[in-house]
Amino acid sequence: MDIFGKEAVSIDVGQRLKHLREERGVSMRSLARTSGLSANALSMIERGLTSPSVSTLNKLAGALEVPVTAFFRTEPERSKIVHLKAAERVRVPFNRGLVEGLGGEKFSGRIEAFMVTLENGAGSGPHGMLHTGSEFVFCMRGNIEYEVDGQVFHLETGDTLIFAAQLIHGWRNVGSTVASAIVVISCFEEGERPAEFHIASAGSNNHAD
Repeated sequence: MDIFGKEAVSIDVGQRLKHLREERGVSMRSLARTSGLSANALSMIERGLTSPSVSTLNKLAGALEVPVTAFFRTEPERSKIVHLKAAERVRVPFNRGLVEGLGGEKFSGRIEAFMVTLENGAGSGPHGMLHTGSEFVFCMRGNIEYEVDGQVFHLETGDTLIFAAQLIHGWRNVGSTVASAIVVISCFEEGERPAEFHIASAGSNNHAD
């Protein structure tokens, strides 16, 4: 079933890699050493001459100490008022699912909102996640199982869940049809991007190289 709709916003991964590396004052030689990749391979990626595989991005993310989604992040100008049209959403597909930003990435305050759509069996990955702030979940359709601090909650259409996000949590679609939910995270620490924990965790289900 095609649940993706419009294509995701196109982002130059090579330029993002160069920006993240230079932002942290890391030389190409140093990054090559810590990531296990050659300096020539890194140079080709940054110049857009080759596209990195999923495993390569994971190695680079670990070496730079950033979530893998940092390579796909745009740096929009933040505002106190955000009006986001549906066609302008940033869409990040992962294994059997899709995360859509709902404007928090452009808002200057400490709130993030995104919509997650899951095919049956899809989830946030094998490892739990945690971050600062509070998390609100509204199940729009289907059946989603949330595990928070060892407790399991079954959300059906119209159900909600609120919890302290520093508790280890994760989610998956336990139904036989597509499920979707809106997630709102607030009051997190300044500079943190909690939505990326969810996207990176879900992306860990991908086995493509």
